[in-house]
Amino acid sequence: MNDSLRAARVATFVYFSLCGTLMGTWVVNIPAIEERVDITHATLGGLLVLLGLGAFLGMQVAGRLTDRLGARVVVPATGVLCSVALVLPGLPRDPWTLAGALLVFGFCNGCLDVSMNAHAVHVEKAYGRPVMSAFHATFSVGGVLAALVGAATANAGLSPAAGMAATGTLGVVIALGSARALLPAEPVTADTDSASKTGHVSAPARRTTSGRIWILAVLALTVMLCEGAANDWSALHLKDVLGAPASTAAFAYGTFAATMTVGRLLADRLAARFGSMAILRHGAATAGVGIAIVTVSPWIWAAFAGWALFGLGLSGCVPQLFSAAGHADPAAAGANVSRVAGLGYVGMLAGPAVIGWLTHLVALNHAFVLLILLCAVTAVAAGILRADPDRKTEPAPSGH
Repeated sequence: MNDSLRAARVATFVYFSLCGTLMGTWVVNIPAIEERVDITHATLGGLLVLLGLGAFLGMQVAGRLTDRLGARVVVPATGVLCSVALVLPGLPRDPWTLAGALLVFGFCNGCLDVSMNAHAVHVEKAYGRPVMSAFHATFSVGGVLAALVGAATANAGLSPAAGMAATGTLGVVIALGSARALLPAEPVTADTDSASKTGHVSAPARRTTSGRIWILAVLALTVMLCEGAANDWSALHLKDVLGAPASTAAFAYGTFAATMTVGRLLADRLAARFGSMAILRHGAATAGVGIAIVTVSPWIWAAFAGWALFGLGLSGCVPQLFSAAGHADPAAAGANVSRVAGLGYVGMLAGPAVIGWLTHLVALNHAFVLLILLCAVTAVAAGILRADPDRKTEPAPSGH
């Protein structure tokens, strides 16, 4: 069991990295694809909504399939589908075809995202200690790999379609090659097993679990809205508000992303020692302090420090929410994760748009007050993670 569990954990790292690489490969090719299809930034923005819609739909479908068929079947299948679908956005030469390609790619990416997170929940349960944040850190590493590969293929003179096809082909091999290491069956708690045998789960229990899941989903929306805002507006803040050169402003997002990755690598150990509630509460509070510094500071160096704190604080929040959703009911881990991830993804997409709308009313840095408020709400509501009986698992065997 020791070796098989360790192999399952490594395989989960691989799938998270694969998902990050596939999405990152699309992102780094956006400028070239936009130029070839000959569309404006505004048109591209509308097309990206279809990418998000596809991802949301895929998450809902994959969540139920994962609960029914098992992650060992769904994760590699969606990994293959997402790898194949990656080439689609590189082929179109008109906006309508690109719209269809993005809808399909988003759907496949959403399927992979939820199924691998559901499997990560079961790995974490088997380990008996937090391991979710490290998986999310690996997703970020996949984005870095995509940037490096994208630069290499561009320097080699490859078209977006050729580069994306090469990455997708490698993705298919990786998805199939890692499948055997996944857990063959999800662990089920005694209570869940008893309920499945009797075929009876009390209505109050269902309502309590469902209500808790939707609270977790709303918190995921608030946290990921903050992440989405940082992705699109951090560099523009330094350039437009503080007057930094474009080359300097670009490091604002880099600082945010770097501390996000570092924080996720550290969050599991901190969660094991202090608990998930502490990670969410103090993380959201730290993020609130960071974005408050960004909002009021007139100095570039202080803005960098603020974005760094913002990323560090947010880093462990989403993994705790996904983990709590999966552990709330092991028999419905996929469906529950899909609800939390789906609403969170809506927040990720809405963040840039909401901040953009607010800039019509106030200055960009003043629009960030909304992010301060969202961080405060998340910190106050973090007590939802206090009652999580399913996470009181037995310690993992020695050697882990």
